[in-house]
Amino acid sequence: MKYYKVVTYGCQMNEHESEKLCGILEKFNLIQTDDESLADVIVFNTCTIRENAERRAYGNIGALKKLKKANKEKIIAVGGCLTQQKGKAQELKEKFPFIDIIFGTHNLSEFEQMLNRRIETGKKFIDVSTDEYKMPCQVPVKRSTYPSAYVNVMYGCNNFCTYCIVPYVRGRERSRTPEEILVEVQGLINEGYKEITLLGQNVDSYGKDLNPKVDFSSLLKMVASIDGKFRIRFISNHPKDVNEKLAETIKNNEKICNSIHFPVQSGSTNVLALMNRRYTREDYLKKIKMLRKTVKDIAITTDIMVGFPNETEKDFKQSLSLLKKVKYDGAFTFVYSKRSGTKAFDMDGHIDESIKKERIVKLVEVQNNVNKKLAKKYVGKTVEVLVDEFNTACGYYMGRDERGKAIHFSSDRNVVGEFLQIKITRADGISVYGEIV
Repeated sequence: MKYYKVVTYGCQMNEHESEKLCGILEKFNLIQTDDESLADVIVFNTCTIRENAERRAYGNIGALKKLKKANKEKIIAVGGCLTQQKGKAQELKEKFPFIDIIFGTHNLSEFEQMLNRRIETGKKFIDVSTDEYKMPCQVPVKRSTYPSAYVNVMYGCNNFCTYCIVPYVRGRERSRTPEEILVEVQGLINEGYKEITLLGQNVDSYGKDLNPKVDFSSLLKMVASIDGKFRIRFISNHPKDVNEKLAETIKNNEKICNSIHFPVQSGSTNVLALMNRRYTREDYLKKIKMLRKTVKDIAITTDIMVGFPNETEKDFKQSLSLLKKVKYDGAFTFVYSKRSGTKAFDMDGHIDESIKKERIVKLVEVQNNVNKKLAKKYVGKTVEVLVDEFNTACGYYMGRDERGKAIHFSSDRNVVGEFLQIKITRADGISVYGEIV
């Protein structure tokens, strides 16, 4: 065996877990490739949050049938949230009998042993543990996001929003110790990483299960106390748990970016109650006001969906009005999709697809108009940018300021991984462009 490929679906959590899968695979002296026909081992790290991600996974797995038939030695493994969902592992086995390994989110740390067993015995097997969640921390990581790096601070979720499958496939909240997190961050800084993103399904719940307890604001301060020039970001937050202590921590620590991802999901209190979000529209807006009062020029982004069961036209208009009122720096907009195993799946009042499509178009239009106006405000400013990449398609380098705004500029040398002062010269729609000062 010489080559491997890992296919990732879903969020930053999945991206980071794929880095761990890559690290494990390279212990077998395999080399990464994008060519599925060349790969000796192909691993699908699936997501079940959105219906589209699940559908794409099924389509891409099915497309490997011919490759597997042509090369029976090729090993195909499927893991992630989809496999952990009740009944899905068996469904995958029956639908795609050519899959060699099926594993879950609860036992990612055991993937090395699973692959060894498959190589040594040649037998196919399913190992989707329903036992206590094993945090996949002590595994090798092949990082792919330089100059940024992800660091898990916790796993799982206790919130049980009615549309979300995460608590069922990732288990209850489990926090890593501050000591373990600080060692990992220090190691990344020593390796030259310039931005650390702390990951959790709800980072604001961090430390509640530890003894002694340590809250997330305290953890942020510890990470910010590490020597070196680097930025700190964190995702994701739950509005019910964000408080003034967190806002003050952002304000008082230069390394913590002046930005927060603050998912609202709906602008309607009625819909929020159906979602089991445990805050009202008014509660949410009060916290927006608190954040902007405490942290000067804070960037606020959000998640917001349309078409949740029983969402009326009035409810939808409240979401539109919320976007106009808050003026988010960015919004991930999406259509509700049914997820088997969630409470929303069995609700009455599911919305017709045509209505969902009409609503998402209107929602995106409102947010795009906000984004264009905010982009124009950048013109004439000089901001510090951490350079992420060179885009060969357009010939520009791209970096982000601490507010998370993507900024494009030219350079006659490779500046990836550097902090640069960039003067913004123009805005083109939602995109902004500048030049090195």
